[in-house]
Amino acid sequence: MPPATRQHGVKGVYHAGEWLDLEDCDGVFTNIEDQCSGCKIEGPCPRSKSRPNASSLKSNGTDYDVVIVGAGCIGAAIARELAKYELTVLWLEAADDVSQGATKGNSGIVHAGYDDKPGTNRSKYCWPGNQMFPDLDRDLKFGYQKNGSLVLATSQEEVKILEDLLKRGETNGVKNLKILEKKELFEMEPNVNPNAVAALYSPDAGNVIPYEFAIALAENAVDNGVELRIRREVTGIEPSKDGFKLTVNYWEPKPFAVALREGGFRKITLTELAVIGVLPVLGVSLGSSVGVLQPTFVPLLVGFTVVMLLLAALGHKYLIPASVYVRPNTPVKTLVMKAGALESKGGDKVSVEAMKVGGSGSREIQQGQTIDIETVNAKFIINCAGSYSDKIAKMIGDKSFRIKPRLGDYILLNRNQGHLTTKTLFPCPDPVKGKGVLVQTTLWGNLILGPTARDMYKPEDKNMSASEVQKYILSKCKNLVPSFDAKETIHAFCGARAKSDRGDWIIENSAADGRMIHVAGIDSPGLAGSPAIAVDVVRLLEESGCKMKKDQTFNPQRAPIITPKNGLKGLKMGPPGKNDSYDQKNVRIMSQNVICKCEKVTELEVVRALRRSLPIDSTQAIRKRTRAGMGHCQGDPDNYNCEARVKAIIARETGTPIRFLGRRPWPATSTLSERWPKEQELEDLETLMNE
Repeated sequence: MPPATRQHGVKGVYHAGEWLDLEDCDGVFTNIEDQCSGCKIEGPCPRSKSRPNASSLKSNGTDYDVVIVGAGCIGAAIARELAKYELTVLWLEAADDVSQGATKGNSGIVHAGYDDKPGTNRSKYCWPGNQMFPDLDRDLKFGYQKNGSLVLATSQEEVKILEDLLKRGETNGVKNLKILEKKELFEMEPNVNPNAVAALYSPDAGNVIPYEFAIALAENAVDNGVELRIRREVTGIEPSKDGFKLTVNYWEPKPFAVALREGGFRKITLTELAVIGVLPVLGVSLGSSVGVLQPTFVPLLVGFTVVMLLLAALGHKYLIPASVYVRPNTPVKTLVMKAGALESKGGDKVSVEAMKVGGSGSREIQQGQTIDIETVNAKFIINCAGSYSDKIAKMIGDKSFRIKPRLGDYILLNRNQGHLTTKTLFPCPDPVKGKGVLVQTTLWGNLILGPTARDMYKPEDKNMSASEVQKYILSKCKNLVPSFDAKETIHAFCGARAKSDRGDWIIENSAADGRMIHVAGIDSPGLAGSPAIAVDVVRLLEESGCKMKKDQTFNPQRAPIITPKNGLKGLKMGPPGKNDSYDQKNVRIMSQNVICKCEKVTELEVVRALRRSLPIDSTQAIRKRTRAGMGHCQGDPDNYNCEARVKAIIARETGTPIRFLGRRPWPATSTLSERWPKEQELEDLETLMNE
């Protein structure tokens, strides 16, 4: 039997870079809700926006100090940093959730910064950002593992490359680097390529789940006053004397948009109208009789009643849900039956253009339709729109850079392969393609292979077939760890990196208008550099004239969504309806009821995610926060049908009809032919690996 792989949330957690045993979690990782910035809310967010908070109330929904465009890990880090100041901040995201772009489709490596060219922005921010992760994880509990990395050399020529990387790292300020000889390397990682003769070891490299990192930052930012609106595409920016006027297209998926237009929300009933009309009259009568109501208030209350009557007479549609509104006491079993099963094949691939604005959560893939055109004013704009950032820049006449998306494809192996390495393994870097295809154990114990580096402006990269992509990844990774089993593939995905034509990260005031700050072209190692970048953006804002006053009420603490578990102890599994809670305040029952069997996700964890500060109306959003559907069976309805269960809980918690809730699309960016590949396809992967 292979040695057990540590898994975040199973008999312990990764906390601040180190492993924390389950018995040591109390008061550090668990039972800390009283310190949490957003754990006391018992209901979900409004649809497509955060709850009213300091920014939305002070700005009246239109006038802000700062507007952030883009909600990946860069935007999230900046949003949280700005939440530390007394500012009105609006955060706009084109997709249906935060972290739907490159942040969702990458390795999650917290690089140390030894291979970045000295003097570049990459070298400036990577190592300082790396060093900020332990403290960030202490505050936000997203899970950070400092597992270290190894760059393998298989010849003396490659050993010289390791020596160059060591010197480059030292120039960049990276500490603790060391070249390992063969004996020490194989004592550390016995499963690597037997032809390896040496390796560059960086003990400070680590890994996170990138979208969980971004979500943690985002929750804490919104808890501390940043206003978030999702499904908002910026379509125009007009500079003005006081800043900018932004035109924003607010979209919703087709079923929801059609329901709005065709009466999916009913008019107020006569009974409800009578209550609305009579209550003010009763208030007037009672207030006047006891002498507590000032005469000047009487016309106001009567006027309110008249307005309500007129609106009803004119057929005004109130946002009171129709008869299909899901009641809080609706049995989950009933809703599961309505939810249906996941699609296993067919469907549309996510285009590169869609990947620029949220991939599977984009307007294109969700068949989005415009609900409203919003106008907001901002004194300053932070442009961190990823692969769309050059389009945002052009809206103010700035054509100083162009984003050329580079696709990175990955293959995810089952958790039984995670033991093959504890470190993140790299080949010697390619002068054009960068760090190369890697093998990495994830926070959750899987083995991840990839990425490719496919430049979309090159026909030979753009036109690669699925099997060519798979062969490239598998053959390259075999040179690092020859013994992995390609038949243990459970998922494949792709992300679009925002590579700029400047060849470096762009962190600067726009030359066209300095009140816009570009944080663009942030490809690898952008996740590692993100917290350091955010700190510097604050400096740029202040130097640009933004008044920065510390907010003394800022609370940096966030409690995790997951609950670490001790195997199956205290958990209950069964068909829908057997263990489901009927009292949504019964924490004990919800904490026992397993919703996803592979990942042991409970009803309480799903409910906890829904009651946090970010809007959620899709199973994909819950998947990113709890891992429901991310295990070995990938949400197979014939196993436990976890996606339908999640959808049912979202409907019950939010009151949203099942048909208005999003789900995990297929095939999205996968190179697999089916969501649950058959034996022949898995055997084909093994053949590709060995060709």
